[in-house]
Amino acid sequence: MAVIHHTTLTPTKLELLTAWLPLRSWFQGKEDAADFAKAGGFRLDDPEGEVGIEFMVVTDTSGEEPVAYLAPLTYRGAPLEGAEAGLIGTLEHGVLGTRWVYDGAHDPVLVEQLLALLAGRAAAQAQSETDSPDPTVEVRPEGRGVPAGLTGPGKVTDTAGGTEIAVGPAGRDTPALTLALTRVLRPGTASGEGLLGQVLAGWSAPDAAGERGVFAFLRA
Repeated sequence: MAVIHHTTLTPTKLELLTAWLPLRSWFQGKEDAADFAKAGGFRLDDPEGEVGIEFMVVTDTSGEEPVAYLAPLTYRGAPLEGAEAGLIGTLEHGVLGTRWVYDGAHDPVLVEQLLALLAGRAAAQAQSETDSPDPTVEVRPEGRGVPAGLTGPGKVTDTAGGTEIAVGPAGRDTPALTLALTRVLRPGTASGEGLLGQVLAGWSAPDAAGERGVFAFLRA
């Protein structure tokens, strides 16, 4: 169970994302004009209690229309070997000290807990409360469902609208499945051939209206 500490962060998460997010291939605004605000999200628990896992939504209001982005983050007490490409930065936590912040697509703990969520073996937690399940997060099994024993991440690929992560059964020479993170959030659901499951959650638009869409999905 993750314990949520209400304390100081230097720099803040939003400050880290303001420097990192405009450099992504899926960012749709102007790098030097982005104006980000927190807009929602949820957490997952690390069974080992070592890694913080957060799916944060931020909106950029600098353009003609606001755009909502998904930033899946992990927080670690030491660098993650081999994940240099996913390092967003470090921050000083008022209780826990230095934390290394990663884009969760490159972190096996986030990937495996997201797969567990899709398989019904994990529960979404409230973003800012300790030990509080978030019933607004919906998991929809699709088709033949999510296979057991999936691990990752394998190859991580950014596209114009998201991030694709290769996942597969450990130790077996079988074709990888694709775990997709929807980086540019829009209302609606996922569909199409090969869909095995999807995670739907909500966020707040700048006018306080509620939006809801696909955060992640698994496809064969």
